[in-house]
Amino acid sequence: MDMLQKLVGLPSTSVNEPANYVCQTELEQFDQVSSGKYSTGLGQSEMSFCDDTEDVCSLALSVTSALLDNYKIDHKSIGFLEVGTETLIDKSKSVKTVLMDLFGDHHSDIQGADVKNACFGGTQALFHAVDWIYANYELEGKFFWTVASGNKIALYMSSV
Repeated sequence: MDMLQKLVGLPSTSVNEPANYVCQTELEQFDQVSSGKYSTGLGQSEMSFCDDTEDVCSLALSVTSALLDNYKIDHKSIGFLEVGTETLIDKSKSVKTVLMDLFGDHHSDIQGADVKNACFGGTQALFHAVDWIYANYELEGKFFWTVASGNKIALYMSSV
């Protein structure tokens, strides 16, 4: 195993979820769908949801800001930031663009983008980040940052 392989890892992780949730069995009854459609079909007993003051960006900003502050991460040490999500902001702007405000004047050299691909978006963003670190660490000496946010913030409408 060479030195580069030893350097790739996840030194910190954090989770930020909305505080509100709904019981999946109660939602099945409310939506008048078959019993178990959400609880068994999705394998969930509860589903969290955002209130009107939260969205994919606020969740991503909160968790990213907390990690930067709590672990005293130098903004200049980040060379790649990829966001995995399945939630759009306005169909053109990326969540990564919003997160760049946290990096102040040091963000112009941070590569990356949003990966929108259902539940796999966060996983794919991590794969992209690992590929980037293998290709760039020895040259740049910078680290990657991956945010999986808003998997899934979706609009569910009752047919009733």
